[in-house]
Amino acid sequence: MTPTPLQIVTADDVAIAARMFHPAAAPRAAVLVVPAMGVSQQYYAAFAAWLADRGFLAATFDYRGMGASRRGSLARLHADILTWARQDCAAMVDALAAAAPGTPLFWVGHSLGGQILPFVPNRERVAKMITVGTGSGYWRENAPPLKRRAWLLWYFIAPLAMRLFGYFPGRRLRMVGDLPRGVMAQWRRWCLDPNYAVGAEPGAREQFAAVLTPIVGLSFADDEYMSIRNIESIHGFYAHAPRRMKRLTPADVGARRIGHFGFFRPGNAERLWAPHLLPELA
Repeated sequence: MTPTPLQIVTADDVAIAARMFHPAAAPRAAVLVVPAMGVSQQYYAAFAAWLADRGFLAATFDYRGMGASRRGSLARLHADILTWARQDCAAMVDALAAAAPGTPLFWVGHSLGGQILPFVPNRERVAKMITVGTGSGYWRENAPPLKRRAWLLWYFIAPLAMRLFGYFPGRRLRMVGDLPRGVMAQWRRWCLDPNYAVGAEPGAREQFAAVLTPIVGLSFADDEYMSIRNIESIHGFYAHAPRRMKRLTPADVGARRIGHFGFFRPGNAERLWAPHLLPELA
């Protein structure tokens, strides 16, 4: 399937790169795939094409400064995670809703993508959110493989790198990926707070509690980043949203590994996408 490339213009007049994957007939529903931190929309292309083959209009996109939405120097880009939510995600929700009028709109959020719905001003258009590997990010509760090096990132590497380069040069450091300074600085504040964004951002607790969208949380026992405590913490902040959690082990689905990124790999279509995601989009 060849997706349709688009430039979606946000309310603050920034063009972000997106792709729409069209089904052969009228769509049964629309699905917005919301990326993890530092992950390009290309990573989700096979997943979006699979959804289109099953009758969904699927959309992927890159936050401003990321992937195909990166233009010019990141050191001169003024944006943070709330900008991504309030501007970029909001524009994608509007664009996808307009492309599939009268159908439900589902939000599939990978990691960060499942954390930021409370900050999206038009979130009421979302019928259901499926989170994938979404946890709080508080570093002291990270899974052991990440926790052992997270303190070094947050207390030494990130502050020094941003001071030297004006952004976070994650690609050359082989950590996360290149990120705008505002994004990395805000994410650092969140990850150092026991209550993550809810503790670091004024009014965030109320914004999480105001979300009434039904949520299905998919998490994985071998996630090398998110511990079960991280997972429970972030979903607990959605205090008034109907929530249903599904935690899977690789053995549950006949896989050697799933981890933080494995869900979206094409080889897991029959093991994970068909049995554990497709029913949630009914």
